[in-house]
Amino acid sequence: MSTVSNYWAGPAPFHRLDEVRRQEPAVAALWPAACVLLVSDRGGFGVVHGSDGPQLRTEPASTPYDPARHWLLGRVGDQAWFATPEPVDSPMTIREVGSQLSPPELGLATMAAALEEWHRLEPHCPRCGGLTTVIAAGMARSCQACGRELFPRTDPAVIVAVTDESDRLLLGHQGVWPVGRYSVLAGFVEAGESLEQAVHREVYEEAGILLRDVTYVASQPWPFPRSVMLGFHAVARTTDIVVDGEEIVEARWFTREELLAEVDQGTVGLPGASSIAHRLVSAWLNPA
Repeated sequence: MSTVSNYWAGPAPFHRLDEVRRQEPAVAALWPAACVLLVSDRGGFGVVHGSDGPQLRTEPASTPYDPARHWLLGRVGDQAWFATPEPVDSPMTIREVGSQLSPPELGLATMAAALEEWHRLEPHCPRCGGLTTVIAAGMARSCQACGRELFPRTDPAVIVAVTDESDRLLLGHQGVWPVGRYSVLAGFVEAGESLEQAVHREVYEEAGILLRDVTYVASQPWPFPRSVMLGFHAVARTTDIVVDGEEIVEARWFTREELLAEVDQGTVGLPGASSIAHRLVSAWLNPA
């Protein structure tokens, strides 16, 4: 848990090498000695389990440099890292092992997953429909018809720990989740909306709760598919729950004792340790 919470609060522990991305000869010169991270669709990558915990499984650069498929991630110390889209045996994602990876590998895996999703799903220009090609060592695409440059899109989503006057925590269950899984409420920011307005709207739409004192906590990129999660805390003005019945099919108020007891009994499952949802719940469970 400490890896995830501390990682996103400070500067990235690897160099993104933005200054060389548009210099193809310089990028190509980094390729022969690079660590290559294979990334499958949906952000899966290989993992090696060693004595120090899981590590990303990388391959040597065994083929000629291909700017369309070999995307520069950055440099860790003197070692350049690239990602390339390839099938992966027994793939895992940052959902499963992100909290156990080293800080540099967590950032590299997150970046690689986001790039794979974008390059795979958006090969056409949204303005004219023309085909685009990869430029800037994987960090941009250029439309061959109109010349427009495109960059990876990140969709903002809010996620909020709501407590009431008795310091109970509001958790919801989505119908598509396994039985017993609960989390804090979340949703995408809509057009013309501030982050705080999105928090108010989402909680009211999903659980019928009115809020006050919405305060920002922290953020985390979440490439499923390409979001940045913006974490908040809010206090409930009302406590009667009315779920929307579509996305959220059940929501409950929990005291700390109730939640811990049900987790111990196995009747409630909480968000995985790689997620900001886990961080928000943990902060409530263990107040400073």
